[in-house]
Amino acid sequence: MNSPRPLHAFACAFILSALSGCATLGDCHSDSCRNDARITSEVRTAIDRHPELGDPDSIQIQTSNGVVYLHGELDDVARSDVGSLARQVPGVDSVVNSIATNP
Repeated sequence: MNSPRPLHAFACAFILSALSGCATLGDCHSDSCRNDARITSEVRTAIDRHPELGDPDSIQIQTSNGVVYLHGELDDVARSDVGSLARQVPGVDSVVNSIATNP
């Protein structure tokens, strides 16, 4: 009998990768959600324009109701700079900078 484990593993991996890449939190059928997606995209673009900050792929960005949530790991200076960049994006009400610092 064939085991469904590979299919379940693939489904779980797909769902987790989709969730970790989400630009927004919540229901994406509202104007607020579309605005949050735009903010996330603009924050990503701003960070990508500064390669001196480190690997931009190590930073996860989510936006909910104009609040930008940053996660990842950078050095202390880059952590602060990324937060400042996010605050400059139009429509950002506040930034929750949960980026860990590495030594």
